[in-house]
Amino acid sequence: MKVESGSGTVISRHIYGQFAEHLGRCIYDGFWIDPKLPVPRQGRIRMDIVNALRKIRIPNLRWPGGCFADEYHWRDGIGTPKNRAKMVNTNWGGVVEDNSFGTHEFLELCKLLNCEPYISGNVGSGTPEEMSKWVEYLNFDGQSPMANLRKQNGHPEPYKVSFWGVGNESWGCGGNMTAQFYSDQYRRFATFAKDYPNAKLKKIAAGASDFDYNWTETMMKNVGRRMWGLSLHYYTVPTGNWNKKGSATNFSEEEYFNTMERCLRMEELVTKHSAIMDRYDPERKVALVVDEWGIWTDVEPGTNPGFLYQQNSMRDALIAASTLNIFNNHAERVKMANLAQTVNVLQSLILTRGAKMLLTPTYHVFDLFKHHHDGKLLPVRLSAPDYRLNGKSIPSLNASASVDKDGVVHVTLVNLDPSREIILASDFGAGSRAFTAGKILSSESVTDVNTFEKPETVIVREFNAVAKKGNGYEVKVPAHAVVMLTFR
Repeated sequence: MKVESGSGTVISRHIYGQFAEHLGRCIYDGFWIDPKLPVPRQGRIRMDIVNALRKIRIPNLRWPGGCFADEYHWRDGIGTPKNRAKMVNTNWGGVVEDNSFGTHEFLELCKLLNCEPYISGNVGSGTPEEMSKWVEYLNFDGQSPMANLRKQNGHPEPYKVSFWGVGNESWGCGGNMTAQFYSDQYRRFATFAKDYPNAKLKKIAAGASDFDYNWTETMMKNVGRRMWGLSLHYYTVPTGNWNKKGSATNFSEEEYFNTMERCLRMEELVTKHSAIMDRYDPERKVALVVDEWGIWTDVEPGTNPGFLYQQNSMRDALIAASTLNIFNNHAERVKMANLAQTVNVLQSLILTRGAKMLLTPTYHVFDLFKHHHDGKLLPVRLSAPDYRLNGKSIPSLNASASVDKDGVVHVTLVNLDPSREIILASDFGAGSRAFTAGKILSSESVTDVNTFEKPETVIVREFNAVAKKGNGYEVKVPAHAVVMLTFR
């Protein structure tokens, strides 16, 4: 492994963003709880979750969806809670949404989390007027119908929300639009989503699903720099079959290999979508925003299939770490991303059961990787044996590195091979640096999970398998492990 001098590219902290949709138990019985539940809370916001997320310094939170965003009408979620209109959540389980968690509650949550809000506006069933008035309600500091309504609802000062999604998955649940039709709709909606003094919008267009390169081509051609960012959605589905995705916890090595192979295709996706963007935007002013990513398995047995509740294993931690390494290494274009989702849904950081809460293996990856936030990217060259199975192979090792404002270098390494340790020689070139600390996330098996009965099966531990060798170091990276090394 050779860690090279950087070019000044900053790894935006917003790559480490999170996503909270009105889906299953992410909001209700996740962030937003029954006041009778015996846990610390502020209002109805669950504070043990808030404190855990503050520890890993989440930079932004995307809300209210997802598919839910394009059936959500924001005025139903303001004012006195008991007077708010109820609706049916047609996308996720057909449950009744009582709108007790709305705009003000979300922004209070973001304040407690010390993160930036990222609001997804309704293009699919909404209007430019509806989105325009939501922006005015939140951001205008003056006399206007919407600003006055905000003040009546208890918030005299504007919220100054910068990140705005203009629709979500407009090729699918957000309206089943063509790329050409959506690009015209984006221009229309974005025109009426106004900047106000001290509240300049960063508008994020609904981008492609997976390998739909035509969508990106059309958006860059017809919209170009009228957007701050263009989204990309990609989920790792273990089997590749959306009708039977595979178990979160019970899988063979062959299934594990296929899952990791699909995870690593994020490299191809980011590279090819970025190349299209480069043709229209060579200065890379438009961000690639991967605002939905993660592993999607079958739900846990006995749970509501519309709630997308799945366990989180060591395999999922390896997916998270590998994906974040890919984003870091493409930080010149990838400037924001959002894991799906934060609590109790898909690849969660946190799971809850009543008053109990546990931190998943994926949570611990974000804890390790927080040292990359706003660091300057250092390119890494790797030489390691492939992980081979049944005549196929994938890279066994992936990595990224950064240097922070104090000159401290952080290197994150992922060994995907489930049974083979990798001995790695590291070289910092002309730079002489001392190894000062190491952390590791690993377990006995890639199927290991944290449970409410055993919440610390997969946790971060000290790592010291680093030895001075010549002008560099020898690092022994255990099988199926995530390692973070610090050098000064």
